Amino acid sequence: MSESTHHHASSVLILRIEGMDCGGCERKVEAALGRLKGIEAVSASSVTGSVKIHPQQNTTPSHEVIERTLNELGYQIAADEEGDEAESSPAPWWRSAKGRLVLVTGGLLALAFVLRLVWPTLGNWPFVAATLAGLVPIAQSAWGSLKMRNPFTIEMLMSIAALGALAINAAAEAAVVVFLFAVGELLEGMAASRARRSISALSDLTPSTARLMENGEVREVSAASLQIGQRVLIRPGDRVPCDGRILAGQSDLDESPVNGESVPRSRAPGDDIFAGTVNLDAALEVEVTRGAEDNTIARVIRLVEEAQAAKAPVARFIDRFAYYYMPAVIGLALLMAVVPPLVSTMAWSESVYRALALLLIACPCALVISTPAAIAAGLSTGARHGLLIKGGAVLEQLGKLRLVALDKTGTLTAGTPRVTDVESWTREQDENDILRLAASLERGSSHPIATAILARAEQLGLSSAEVGEGRALAGRGVTGRVEGRDLSLITPRHLQVLSTLPDERLQRIAALEQAGKSLAVLVEGENPLGFIAVRDEPRDDAHEGLLALSRLGVQAVMLSGDNARTAAAIGGTLGIEAHGELMPEDKAQRIREWQAAGRGPVGKVGDGINDAPALAAAEVGIAMGGGTDVALETADAALLKNRVTGIAELIDLSRATLRNVKTNVALALGLKAIFLVTTALGITGMWIAVMADTGATVLVTLNAMRLLGYRFQGGTVTAPSGSSVPAAGEASR
Repeated sequence: MSESTHHHASSVLILRIEGMDCGGCERKVEAALGRLKGIEAVSASSVTGSVKIHPQQNTTPSHEVIERTLNELGYQIAADEEGDEAESSPAPWWRSAKGRLVLVTGGLLALAFVLRLVWPTLGNWPFVAATLAGLVPIAQSAWGSLKMRNPFTIEMLMSIAALGALAINAAAEAAVVVFLFAVGELLEGMAASRARRSISALSDLTPSTARLMENGEVREVSAASLQIGQRVLIRPGDRVPCDGRILAGQSDLDESPVNGESVPRSRAPGDDIFAGTVNLDAALEVEVTRGAEDNTIARVIRLVEEAQAAKAPVARFIDRFAYYYMPAVIGLALLMAVVPPLVSTMAWSESVYRALALLLIACPCALVISTPAAIAAGLSTGARHGLLIKGGAVLEQLGKLRLVALDKTGTLTAGTPRVTDVESWTREQDENDILRLAASLERGSSHPIATAILARAEQLGLSSAEVGEGRALAGRGVTGRVEGRDLSLITPRHLQVLSTLPDERLQRIAALEQAGKSLAVLVEGENPLGFIAVRDEPRDDAHEGLLALSRLGVQAVMLSGDNARTAAAIGGTLGIEAHGELMPEDKAQRIREWQAAGRGPVGKVGDGINDAPALAAAEVGIAMGGGTDVALETADAALLKNRVTGIAELIDLSRATLRNVKTNVALALGLKAIFLVTTALGITGMWIAVMADTGATVLVTLNAMRLLGYRFQGGTVTAPSGSSVPAAGEASR
C-alpha cells in the first residue's frame, strides 16, 4: 500500500485522493465506494483530500477494486514518493491533471479561432474537434458516475450541455464552455489545495531528526524512530522532536507552535515538554514519554482531521437541500426546453440553448462546499491557537452558548495554595521571621500549605534553619526545635486547646477563614507568635477571561466541590455566581436545571476527570489541561494553552466561523438565483453560466480561507477584513 494510505485504527482505512476538491466530488466518491461489497460506511472530505473507509466485519475490498472504482470517477489515489513533504509542497498547477486539461482545451480553442480566420471554409469543425477533445475526460468521469447510479454530477451536466450545444450548431460556445469548465475546476483544486496545506502544515512542527543519547554518545536518528524511555539531547534553538520529560537542564521553551501561548515558559528537570515546541536558552536532556505516532502534534492532527468528518448541523442541512435542489433544477431545465416552443413562438434551438445553460448553473458545488470549507478553516485556525474543537457540530454549538459553568480548582484558580497574609503578634519577630521559622518547620513536607510557605520563603530569599526533633502532629500540624526554641505550626482550632486569644485576634482569624483562607499559627510553647494564611488564589488570567466572556454576552458561573465558604469567597473576588460543596453528580444536576430553566445552551469547563458527568450533561464540554491526555481526549473541546481567556476565544472563533458560513451560503444561493433567472430569460448564455458556477465555488472557498488569518488581539478580536468585535482572548505579544 502506498504511503498515502494509513490506519487510525485496525478496522478503518484512510486514503489520500487526488482531484477531490468540492462537495460534489465527496458525494460521488461516497456513493461509489459505498456500493462496494464489504464496505459499511464511507466518509470523504474534500478539505483534507481524503476518504475514510469503514469495512464490514473487518473485511475490506481489495486495494485494486477501490483504486479501479476511483479511477472510473476520474480520481487517483495519491502515491507521494516523498511522503508528507509532497503534500505540503505540491507540484505546479500545469503538472496536475486539471492543469493539463486547461492547457489542452485552451490550446485547441485558440487553434480553432486561428483556423476559422485563416481557413473560413472549415466552418465549425475546429470548434467541434476542440470541444470533443476537451470533453473526453469529463465524459469519462460522467460515465463512471452513471455506472455507479449517480447521474446528477457536474460532469454529466457539462457533457449534456456541450453535446447539446454541438447539436444546435453552437460549437464555438461549446468549446468555450469546456475550456471555462476546465479553468474553474483548476481554480477549485488550487483553492482546496491551499486549505489542505494549511492543515497539513501542522505536521511540519515536528522535526524529522533527533539527537539520540546512547552509550555515552550522541547520534542523529529519525524522530519517527524514537521509542519510549530513550534519551535525546535538545540544543538551544532546536525544535523538540518528541513528547518527553526533562532529566537535566533548565531552559525557556517557546510553546506557541503547540498551544498558541506567546510567552515562553521556563522548564526544569521533572517537567513535561511537548513535540513541536522550541528550546530557547540551554541544552536539555529529555526522556521520551510518547512515540512519534502518539505525540502531541500527531494527536492534534488526528483530532483535527477526525473533527472535519463530523459535519455540523448546518452542513447536514445544506447536503439535504442540495440532494433535492439539483433534480428540481434539472426538471426545470426540461420544462424550459419543451414548454416555450409549444406555448409561444420561441424557436426550439433557443429553448434548448436556454435549458442547457440552465443545466450548467444548476450544479450546487458552491453551495455544498460553502459550509465544510469554513468549518475546516475554523477548526484549523483553532488548532494553531491551542484551541482543539472536536467537530463541526461542536464548533457550531460553541457560538450559541449563553452560560458557561467553570470548575474552581485548576480552572479559575491556580490549583495550588499561595501565601496571602503573614502577621506577627510579637515585637521580637517581624513577618519575615514568622515565615522563616514556619518554613524551617515545614522543610521536607509535601502538604499543600507547607508547599505554599516554602515557596513564599524561597521567593523572599529567606534561608530556613535546621530542625531538631521534628515530627508531625496528626491532624494538627508540625512541631520541632528551631534555633534552640520549641516551635509548633498548628491550626487555629487546635490553638484554642493551648491558649486563649484576645477577641480582636479571634475576629481577625474568623474574617480570614470567611474569605476562604486556611491559617497556620506559629506557637512557641503555649505562646502564639503569629500566623500565615494561604489560599488557592484566582489565576492571573481569570479576571481577563471572565471579562472577555461578559463582553461576548456569556454568563459565567462557578461550580466547586470545595466548601461553600471558600467557593463564595473566590466567586466574590472574581465577581461571578458561585456554588460550593457539590459532588460531580450535583454539578451535572445544576447544569440540567439551568437547561430546563432556559438559561442554556450551557458550556462546562473543567479538568475532564472528576467533572466527567457535568461535561457530558452540558451542550459543550471544554477541558483545560495544557496538552495532557485528558485535555485531548475528554470533552468536546480542549484548551491546550490552559488559560481562561481561551474559553472566550473558542466562542468568538465559533461565531466568526458561523458568520463566514452564512456569508458563503448567501453568496452561493444569491449567485445561483441571479443567474438562474437571467439564464431562463435569455439574458446570459452558457459560458456565463459556467463562470457563475465555478466562480462561486472558488469565491466561497477563498472566503472560507480568510478564517486561516483570524487572530485574537488584546481588547478586540480582529478578522482579516479589519472588522473588530469585543475581546475574545489575549493577543500574541
